[in-house]
Amino acid sequence: MDFAAENRAYWTARAPSYTVDVATNIAHGGREMWRSALASHLPEGEQLRILDIGTGPGFFAILLTEMGHRVTAADYTPAMLDEARRNAGALAGQIDFRQMDAQALELPDGAYDAVVSRNVTWNLPDPARAYREWLRVLRPGGRILNFDADWYGYLFDARKRVAVWQDRDHVRQAGCTDYNAYEKADEMERLSLQLPMGRVNRPDWDVQTLLRCGCRRIYTDTEVWKLTWDNEEKVNFAATPGFLICAEK
Repeated sequence: MDFAAENRAYWTARAPSYTVDVATNIAHGGREMWRSALASHLPEGEQLRILDIGTGPGFFAILLTEMGHRVTAADYTPAMLDEARRNAGALAGQIDFRQMDAQALELPDGAYDAVVSRNVTWNLPDPARAYREWLRVLRPGGRILNFDADWYGYLFDARKRVAVWQDRDHVRQAGCTDYNAYEKADEMERLSLQLPMGRVNRPDWDVQTLLRCGCRRIYTDTEVWKLTWDNEEKVNFAATPGFLICAEK
């Protein structure tokens, strides 16, 4: 089995658990926190055309549709799209669900006002190609909002590995749910060893790549996690804080 097939099989098996994760996030106030974060960085406009890349169980797609935008929700894994449709409920008919590769979009040039993603680029074999594609489908002045983290950098850096182990100790001491103690954690580590993003300095790598792709304005927010993560997430992932990259075409 090649990497793409293995990766899809992994996310197919994980799809139901991601719906549980989203439900937990919403229960802890995630809907309001993430709506605020998205609204703060999207281009101006009451009804934007937005592409949600790697929609997973549909969290961003649902929030953005509730906010009045026209959303295309894309994912590589059919099982994730099935979860997203179910989670969207009555809103599902307003969302354009598409199965496609984030690195090879089957969409026209300049079709969107914004491209959003959450925890996607770290899992891509060719993230530079993905960024080129996301920019291609943006209109001039459109924006990429990429929320991500250095999730598996610890596989390649001993200092990061020690910090992640310390997080596990803090989780136990705080009596929190351990978000890394799931059935397929070892499999994800094995797959991540074949991916490039754990080996680079993020978000600096992303900024330089987007500049080479021709973005005219880029800014990062390395403290966005303080606004969008609940207390358990902050304990679990202190060593891998989330960041936002906002790039304008």
